[in-house]
Amino acid sequence: MDLTIIEAVLFDMDGTLVDSDAAVERAWRVWAAEYAVDPAAVLAVAHGAPAERTVRLVRPDLTGTGVAEAAARQLTLQYDDLSDVVATPGAPELLAALRLPWAIVTSADVRLAKARLGAAGIAAPLLVTVEDVRAGKPDPEGYLRAAELLGVAPEHCLVVEDAEVGVAAGRAAGAQVAALKGVDADLPIPDLGALTRLLAAAGQTHA
Repeated sequence: MDLTIIEAVLFDMDGTLVDSDAAVERAWRVWAAEYAVDPAAVLAVAHGAPAERTVRLVRPDLTGTGVAEAAARQLTLQYDDLSDVVATPGAPELLAALRLPWAIVTSADVRLAKARLGAAGIAAPLLVTVEDVRAGKPDPEGYLRAAELLGVAPEHCLVVEDAEVGVAAGRAAGAQVAALKGVDADLPIPDLGALTRLLAAAGQTHA
């Protein structure tokens, strides 16, 4: 991948810039018990995806209002669970060094996104949430909207993700995609520190 052509970076939030995995898992386990679903089945498809998409997958019997209520309940379980939410290793250093415009594109709603980013000490210059799009990840709409708002062509954007649905969204948007946690992407990275070094070598960070 030629990082010298990258003109903006579009980050996923949960699991990428914000370590909220434990809080997400706790909320889905409680929700699974309430909605009589195997928690393992829920966790297998929930990460990185909008709550409504997960609800539809694991409770296909629910429709319309039932889906909306179930998704709202899941988010409610997460709003105040911030005790162990922190920035991921290397995130503050990467954001401080980055010379390029950047944005966060998340499957969370704006209330949850701001709560978690606040807990992690991250101030996003541009935040695109699930409330800003008609279709969440793996649909590319969120990443396309962020690119448009930054005034950068999607093919000159680097999407940074940690989940397969997010990688699919980035690729569908036409962006280059870097991924953590062993997820297949154009640029697999072990951590954000590695991405900082790669961007520095391409002249995309401050010295």
